[in-house]
Amino acid sequence: MKKIKQVGIWMDHSNAYIMKLIDDTIVENIIVSEFTQKEKELSLEKNEKFMHNKEQQMQLSYYKKLSDIIRNYEAVILFGPTDAKSELLNLIKTDHLFDNIKIEVINTDKMTAEKMHDFVNEYFAK
Repeated sequence: MKKIKQVGIWMDHSNAYIMKLIDDTIVENIIVSEFTQKEKELSLEKNEKFMHNKEQQMQLSYYKKLSDIIRNYEAVILFGPTDAKSELLNLIKTDHLFDNIKIEVINTDKMTAEKMHDFVNEYFAK
């Protein structure tokens, strides 16, 4: 029987913790958005419109990295405290390459690494 490829992603607008479920073990990677507080301050020195454009470009790059990862899985759970996961899902929905991937979004609070791992294990145990 073919093993379903599963991944859990806890994310906000600045960090994404990628938790790949491999043989009941979680392998974790972290993706960090390039739009940091320092970047925001530097952009604001020029003007507010420039800052918003820079933020949108960097956020899109961050979501692109995540969508490239998601493309390799059959079941995905996006969870976390902000709207970032819904923004990513809306972006993904426009691409038909994701039509056969089961993606669910769940609102959660901030979590420790252990709680994130437990959440992913419990979700995919269903």
